[in-house]
Amino acid sequence: MCGRYLMHAPPELLAELFELQEIPIVTPRYNIAPTQQVLACRQTDKGRELVALHWGLIPSWADDSKIGYKMINARSDGVATKPSYRSAFKKRRCLIPATGFYEWQAVKGEKKKQPHLIRRKDGKPFAFAGLWEHWEKGEEPIDSCTIITTDANRTLKPIHERMPVIVDKKDFKLWLDPKVEKGEDLEAVLKPAPDALLEAVPVGLMVNNPSYDGPKCCEPVSAA
Repeated sequence: MCGRYLMHAPPELLAELFELQEIPIVTPRYNIAPTQQVLACRQTDKGRELVALHWGLIPSWADDSKIGYKMINARSDGVATKPSYRSAFKKRRCLIPATGFYEWQAVKGEKKKQPHLIRRKDGKPFAFAGLWEHWEKGEEPIDSCTIITTDANRTLKPIHERMPVIVDKKDFKLWLDPKVEKGEDLEAVLKPAPDALLEAVPVGLMVNNPSYDGPKCCEPVSAA
């Protein structure tokens, strides 16, 4: 799964990665948690845009926005057919920028779990595969999103059985294009990242506190 991540890439790198027409204004984030506002890249008639979305997808047909608490992630297997996601999978796909994400590993003989920062070995930003929805049944409309997950690659398997889908830049155009609805083409994007792309770095327990959002969250420590 993906329940916490970070995004502190320079705006210029994000503009280059997503081929944005303007350099965005972004604030470094080190401990992004569910239900918070997150950045997402969407395709529009005028080009790509970087917008803020509520993390926790709220289907347009939902009567209560609280359903989003249970929908921070969408499993790649079934995402094209499940009622909660199939409409967004066809028409409302997005890319969610990140510089890393966190996962917790069980420690033998202890109740606590060791948090790890998962990041690209070259330190570059990347993008999760996401879906977004527009909901209008509350006092105010809400645009929300979810992160798609898949089986863990060999790098992550010792830590957790699942990982977020990291979209290869060559597939950005396909994934964002709302005119593309062919399931097999889109589902081909939803695969584990190459084993050699990522590294897992033990970090301190500061990340366990979702109210703390500072650079200490991603400082390396000795493994437990």
